[in-house]
Amino acid sequence: MISDQDWLGLQGRVCVVTGAASGIGAAVARSLAAVGARVALLDRDAAGAEQGAAALRAEGAVALAVGCDIGSEASVAAAAQQVQAELGDCHALINNAGLLRSGNLADVSLEDWNAVLSVNLTGYLLCARAFAEPMRRNGLGSIVNVASISGLFPQTGSGAYSASKAGVLLMSRQLAVEWGPQGLRSNAICPGMIRTALSARFYEEPGFEAKRAAVTASRRVGEPQDIADVALFLASPRSAYVNAAEIVVDGGMSSMLMDMVPRPGFNKLA
Repeated sequence: MISDQDWLGLQGRVCVVTGAASGIGAAVARSLAAVGARVALLDRDAAGAEQGAAALRAEGAVALAVGCDIGSEASVAAAAQQVQAELGDCHALINNAGLLRSGNLADVSLEDWNAVLSVNLTGYLLCARAFAEPMRRNGLGSIVNVASISGLFPQTGSGAYSASKAGVLLMSRQLAVEWGPQGLRSNAICPGMIRTALSARFYEEPGFEAKRAAVTASRRVGEPQDIADVALFLASPRSAYVNAAEIVVDGGMSSMLMDMVPRPGFNKLA
């Protein structure tokens, strides 16, 4: 039974977040620590991960930074061993690390194509395999895969990004079906426009944020915390009967198509 004092049931649970040095991953790690989880912050930027973990420890949290390239099977295996040794059995994995290399499909280099797939798709599988071992052994656990609305709608000029995120969505459901009988859940989040360090410079352009906000039903650009809040719910036992789901967190942007069609006298985006 989960008490109201620990409403999410994550107190003392070991939760692993990939791509945790900045952006959505950092917000997820902070939020998990705030509800008492023992958090492992994985990132290729080992210094950034350590900086984030140190900040959480300063606030009294249990936080471990691990340098990890999720595109490397050996690196993921080493990270899983370190987390197991220093924190214990993993309860929840938040697959979040991602890579974007631009290019049109007619001319994107195979090097860039494969690099994106190795992180955004293969890397998610490698992490799921490594960190799900204690979950399968204990018959309880949650995998949260951060995909993108770009996995539902093609994003031109982004090379393998949309294809990789579409693959994440199908893989997430397949993990749910294959591992569900063993007590594991696998769900995906599809973020829309989220303000992160990677996109911050775009918002310096006058009028840019207003134009983006106008194509969402909520009339605002999302923040990393908007995704972190959903990730916490999916990682927790409070979502125990949510499995193989895909939750779109885009402020209603994906429902705005007909409102973007000019209809004089009827619609006005503002």
